[in-house]
Amino acid sequence: MREVNHTVPSRLQLPPGPWSTVLDALCAHFPAIDRARWLDRFARGRVLDAEGQPLDVATPYRVGLEVQYFREVADEPRVDGEVVLVHVDGHLVVADKPHFLPVVPSGRFVRETLLARLVERLGNPQLVPLHRIDRDTAGLVLFSADPASRARYSALFGSRRIEKHYEAFAPALPDIEFPHVRSSRIERGEPFFRMRETQGPPNSRSRIDVLTRGDGLWRYALTPVTGRKHQLRVHMAALGAPIANDRFYPAVSADADDRERPLRLLARRLAFVDPLDGTSREFTSVRAL
Repeated sequence: MREVNHTVPSRLQLPPGPWSTVLDALCAHFPAIDRARWLDRFARGRVLDAEGQPLDVATPYRVGLEVQYFREVADEPRVDGEVVLVHVDGHLVVADKPHFLPVVPSGRFVRETLLARLVERLGNPQLVPLHRIDRDTAGLVLFSADPASRARYSALFGSRRIEKHYEAFAPALPDIEFPHVRSSRIERGEPFFRMRETQGPPNSRSRIDVLTRGDGLWRYALTPVTGRKHQLRVHMAALGAPIANDRFYPAVSADADDRERPLRLLARRLAFVDPLDGTSREFTSVRAL
């Protein structure tokens, strides 16, 4: 069985507990990883302190100590598709990702992520995504390349000073007047990876317009005003036009073939005023749905 090592470490601040060593704390915090595997990781220098120095198995436990560790997955599946670099400078990286590639490690994907590929390609372990898009969605993702300017770029998202534009193919909605705004309350649903609309004050808002009307599917322009998980997918499904090849909405598909069909959703464009020098920035995906 082949193990694939992640090139970007995960971080953990040790919680309060009765342990005498960092090793004991990690074994208790991650019960699915047996002690022998942690011992092997320590021996290979895959457990580090906050400064990136390898820790010893006898390192004493201390509440709040920051530990960096490398997640490892056996026989991690390969994700096809090329990552396109749209822009690179000392502060920002804009990447155009293919369908099915996660932005950050999750579940059975560790090395096969956009973050890991960019760190390896650019040689910059300081890269951090400033936002995320679904694994099923293709298109643009903005990364901070410099910790010194990270907070100023991250604030663009928190204050909604960045425009995010998507395109999607979905069934026709002839009875709705466009542009249309969908506002609703979105909360976690079942299974755990799905979201759902519920009663209550709205916490999500999307602007929806039509770009082209085909005989079958229409091509829509989608602009999320807020950034809830799966927001565009939930809103389109709630309107009666689930995005083409969506295997989660309006219901989870049990068809194995659906996992091979890319979601017809693309993060097409990002636009904002650069907080460092006040210039207008606009980036566009090179991909086509």
